[in-house]
Amino acid sequence: MKRLRRWLLWTFAILILISIIPVLVFRWVPPPTSAVMISRTLLEAKQQDYQWVPLTQMSADLPLAVVAAEDQKFPDHFGFDIRAIKDAVEQHAQGGRLRGASTLTQQVARNLFLWQGRSLLRKGLEAWLTVLLELFWSKERILEVYLNIAETGKQTFGVQAASRKFFSRPASAVTREQAALLAAVLPNPLRFQANRPSAYVLKRRNEILGQMAQLGGRSYLKGILPVAYLQ
Repeated sequence: MKRLRRWLLWTFAILILISIIPVLVFRWVPPPTSAVMISRTLLEAKQQDYQWVPLTQMSADLPLAVVAAEDQKFPDHFGFDIRAIKDAVEQHAQGGRLRGASTLTQQVARNLFLWQGRSLLRKGLEAWLTVLLELFWSKERILEVYLNIAETGKQTFGVQAASRKFFSRPASAVTREQAALLAAVLPNPLRFQANRPSAYVLKRRNEILGQMAQLGGRSYLKGILPVAYLQ
């Protein structure tokens, strides 16, 4: 029994170490790919367009747009929006569809490291990796990785590839409206298109622009991003 306990403890310690190492590496090193990109490549047998750029080479409207659209409490929470999770559960209990309540950190954990699905195992790993990201990465790094690995269109990942493909310009030169448009397609980038936006996408873009203004503009992120970058 002692030998079994020792073996279990060593196995548990090794698994924790294995999960921590890539989180620490990608704190500084740009990820060469992501779990979602690998999945898309295998399923489609086509190369995915992924172009990494530092956050400082993106328009400051891009991080503001995704925060306004996806996770407005991002500057303040520790990886989980408890209120959003509670509201989603209550809505589902009242007969509504089960909607997502994932924060940007959870989306980075899932898209970078894990497979898609709703199994308890994947959810548990996502929660663990979310905690690790919040512990070892800055909010700035989480936003930088999110904006680089988010699926933004068919065979397109990250805001740099999307900006060049859809707007014929680098991510550093996108306008406020274009940033909101990219954020508007994030819930389903294979269905919605930033270069040919439907009436729904345009409506969503306008809502995001309104939220960006309501949050106070770029200054909303001054606590987690460099002030010089936000100017």
